[in-house]
Amino acid sequence: MTNDGRTTDGARARRRAAVLAAVGGCALVAASTAPAAAHPAGHGHRLDYVALGDSYTSGPGIPTQVDADCARSDHDYPSLVAQREGASTFTDASCSGATTAQMWQAQGSNPPQLDAVSRDTDLVSVQIGGNDVGFGTIIGTCARLGVQDPAGNPCERAYEASGQDRLALAVRQTAPKIAEVLRAVHARAPHARVVVVGYPDLLPDDGVGCFPQVPFAQGDFAYLRDTEKRLDLMLRTVAAHNGAEYVDTYGPTIGHDMCKAPADRWIEPLQPAAPAAPAHPNARGEEAMAQAVVDRLAGDHGHH
Repeated sequence: MTNDGRTTDGARARRRAAVLAAVGGCALVAASTAPAAAHPAGHGHRLDYVALGDSYTSGPGIPTQVDADCARSDHDYPSLVAQREGASTFTDASCSGATTAQMWQAQGSNPPQLDAVSRDTDLVSVQIGGNDVGFGTIIGTCARLGVQDPAGNPCERAYEASGQDRLALAVRQTAPKIAEVLRAVHARAPHARVVVVGYPDLLPDDGVGCFPQVPFAQGDFAYLRDTEKRLDLMLRTVAAHNGAEYVDTYGPTIGHDMCKAPADRWIEPLQPAAPAAPAHPNARGEEAMAQAVVDRLAGDHGHH
């Protein structure tokens, strides 16, 4: 990017493309579903892609791990998206354990994730919020209680003991934090296309449990499924209100949750059989999320 003229021309071209996309979305959908990358390198387009996120993004345990501190895989979905979209530059800032706070604060050796976003950035994917709501703690609590009352719904009762659903409240309290992240992304990269990536289907969508493979009580499966759907709906809503697009990864992963047989599942249970972290996507789960992002990028470029 040494030639300043080229940068401003590129920015102008991108603005022009955005306007055209808004006007002629339908025509563009047809054109952009061609198998070629959305930004073919040969046409002088650059695609500077930055991925922000937590462990569902970074792919702990999935070969090959390229950052031990963040448990980041070179086969996480951002790496696959960068490859398929022919990204000119790609920065994967995702880190296991990240909350929205780590967008602004360093996490061990990982700099604040927003530092990766600049005026040159064309595409930003954001998958965050699970740790703000407390995924890890929830799984631990529900597993502990599930063993004591496998037929009941001890986890749901515990989280609703105060008279209101503490997990529903946690999701609501996370919404303004997600909005703040998206505003910060837009401020740093005014012309970037921003996609918010939802969380994949972790538990059976029909609410039927699989104790002891996943040691939650039978009645808690539906409650935890509904909690995750609530989180994804919040992410979709906040994206819509903050100039971002939403990528649904729940729908495409139904039927591949952690209760399924090893050959069919894309999310590993609490004792993984494939290389992945407990209750996290395996390589096929990351692949499915990558496909969902690529499909969204090939859609209507002007639609928020």
